[in-house]
Amino acid sequence: MLEYGIRLTPDDNGTLLVTCPQLPIVATFGETEDDARRHAAEAIETALASMIDDGEPVPRPVLQEDVTIRLPMMTTLKVNLYWALADAGITRAELARRLGWKRESVDRLFRLNHRSRLEQIEAAFQALDRALEVEVRPAA
Repeated sequence: MLEYGIRLTPDDNGTLLVTCPQLPIVATFGETEDDARRHAAEAIETALASMIDDGEPVPRPVLQEDVTIRLPMMTTLKVNLYWALADAGITRAELARRLGWKRESVDRLFRLNHRSRLEQIEAAFQALDRALEVEVRPAA
């Protein structure tokens, strides 16, 4: 799972300010720590979606903070697909050609708010000579 470190800083009005050092555009708050974590996850996903939409590089997490936010599995897969595409040095149009799909179908794979099917994600990774592996372990 994809995790980014966050900082929780008490604000002067009794709330917690949330920032993410690796994603400077992330700034949100919460009334409680649970609330702040929920808002952080939403803000991080929004920032990643914006970066992907704009074709910007997405930083790979470096966990240097004590508090981390674990993102949903589909977000993790889509961000990893974005990195794999960049690592392969090809465009979405080329990925569409390799898959035999319309370009819009490929573009949907990179929209974090789109409910892509796992089979589609897996096919895209295969077209990039990547394999998916799943590990299930007890929760921490």
